[in-house]
Amino acid sequence: MTRRFLFVLGSSRSDGNTELLARRAAEQLPEGVEQQWIDLAAHPLPEFEDLRHDSDHVRPTRGNVALLLDATLAATDVVIVSPLYWYSVSAHVKRYLDYWSGWLRTPGVDFKATMAGRTLWGVTALAHEEQEVADPLVGTLSNSAAYLRMRFGGVLLGNGSKPGDVLGDAEALARAKTFFAQDAPLARFPYETD
Repeated sequence: MTRRFLFVLGSSRSDGNTELLARRAAEQLPEGVEQQWIDLAAHPLPEFEDLRHDSDHVRPTRGNVALLLDATLAATDVVIVSPLYWYSVSAHVKRYLDYWSGWLRTPGVDFKATMAGRTLWGVTALAHEEQEVADPLVGTLSNSAAYLRMRFGGVLLGNGSKPGDVLGDAEALARAKTFFAQDAPLARFPYETD
C-alpha cells in the first residue's frame, strides 16, 4: 500500500507552533507520499454520543464526521497534530479520538481491523522546558495505537508559546528532519511484555 499521511490539526489557533513543526516534518516526506491536512477547528465534530450498546449505528455519508472517517480509513499514517493543552491532547483531538469508539461499531467499517498495522504519530508544541510534562499526551496516543494494534512512531516535541516560537527550537527542527523516516514499532500497552 502506498503511504498516505493524514494530518489531523487539533489546535484552536491556525498556523500555531504545533502546526509549524508538523509542516517542517512533512516537508521531509518523499515525493509521491500523499498528504491530507484536516483542521478540526475548521471541520468541527458534533458532541460525541456514546451509542456502543445501541444497535442503530450507521455509517455517516456526509458532513465532517464522514470526512474524517473516510480520511482516517484511507490513511496509512495518522498524525495527531495537537498542542499540549493541560498536559494532554486538545479538546478537538479528544473528540476525534472519541469518535474512534463509535467507528469501532459502525457496520461495514471494520475499523479495528482496518487500522491494525497502520501507524499513529504525534506532533506537539509545549510551553515548558521539561518535556516529561507531555507524558499524558504521549500515553493517550500510544495507548490508542496499542488498542487498535497500530504502530506508534512517537511524538515530535517542540518548545514554543508565542506564535512562531517553535522555529527557534533548533533541536526540534533537527528532529523534524528525520521524524517520519524512523521505523515505528507495534504499539504496546505499558503492561505488555515481549
